[in-house]
Amino acid sequence: MRILRKRALPRLHFAASESDADMLYATGFFAPDAFWYLEHKGKKFIFLNELEIDRARKVVSEVEVLSFSEIEKTHRAGRKRFGGSAFSMGKYLKRLGLNSVEVPPSFPLGVAAELARCGVLCRPTKGAFFPEREIKAEREIQNLAEAQRAAQAAMWRAREILRECKRGRGGVLCWGGKKLDSTRLRGELQTSLARHGASCQRLIVAGGNEACDPHEIGSGPLRADEMIIVDIFPRMSSTGYWGDITRTFCVGQPRTELAALHAAVLEAQKLALGKIRDGCDGNKLQESVKQEFFRKGYITGVQDGRNVGFFHGLGHGIGLDIHESPRFSDGILRTGQTVTVEPGLYYPGLGGVRIEDLVVVTECGCKNLTSFPKDWRVK
Repeated sequence: MRILRKRALPRLHFAASESDADMLYATGFFAPDAFWYLEHKGKKFIFLNELEIDRARKVVSEVEVLSFSEIEKTHRAGRKRFGGSAFSMGKYLKRLGLNSVEVPPSFPLGVAAELARCGVLCRPTKGAFFPEREIKAEREIQNLAEAQRAAQAAMWRAREILRECKRGRGGVLCWGGKKLDSTRLRGELQTSLARHGASCQRLIVAGGNEACDPHEIGSGPLRADEMIIVDIFPRMSSTGYWGDITRTFCVGQPRTELAALHAAVLEAQKLALGKIRDGCDGNKLQESVKQEFFRKGYITGVQDGRNVGFFHGLGHGIGLDIHESPRFSDGILRTGQTVTVEPGLYYPGLGGVRIEDLVVVTECGCKNLTSFPKDWRVK
């Protein structure tokens, strides 16, 4: 069993690892229901019921698997109520001589209250529960690369379908003799992801003015001569790691202003990719991209009640969460961090453009896990 570095307080968590990245990171075990994790005296423990315990003992390493059912038999709550599980755990922790534990900021309030009734005080961490998650091990980088390959396979499918489209009445794109809308194309891309063991619930296919809202998934018909943003961020079912890629396409003949918009975003991304390295100030880099847009006449602000220009961050950390530390605005980047680089410009009435790659920060630059081309005209 791996011996962990000492901490001032034991660490405790209660969550479902399928939806909580900290729990999955700590245990390496997928479970749909919440279970207990304890880190105490340099060792790691998880507590499971009969439904999960045998499976865990087959797949979990570096963590001791204990029966929570046995704990409940010894420390059963006097009556059924919310918090019965927490009551039993609280009594168990007191038996270990623990009066306080360190928990993540997301720890359930009701569970913490029940533990307090047993005499165990929960102290939330001031920052991340596992700050070491920011620096990825080689295995984690391989998992991210696998997820990015799944994302790129779906992006190839998007370009293939758009290339097969015909211009219909009113400029609406038609594929296979039927109108192509965001929902239909999104379904095709989700099918591609499923074939690669991945899924993406809110995959973005947004055209025209819909593309000017960065998190609008898209719902309307896709049209020729307009920008279509495709943002694919799959999670691998086998590992829980995420990929993330965005490309902007146009079928037909775009306006000159749209071509200039794409060129400006592409140049900004190249600028950022060229400067990322260990010790780089991410916040300054983000501001330099914004200033570069400003020098070219692309203003960021509010027009007619809507945000326009480059009004989101340059990128975000990615791993077991689709959005995790670091963000560029956090400051200095370090070797082993994995971040997206995704400048964008958005102007209702004209359109939106975003280009996104996933990279690993290295000592002298960055390693790009994204190889999908950035040619945007689909002919």
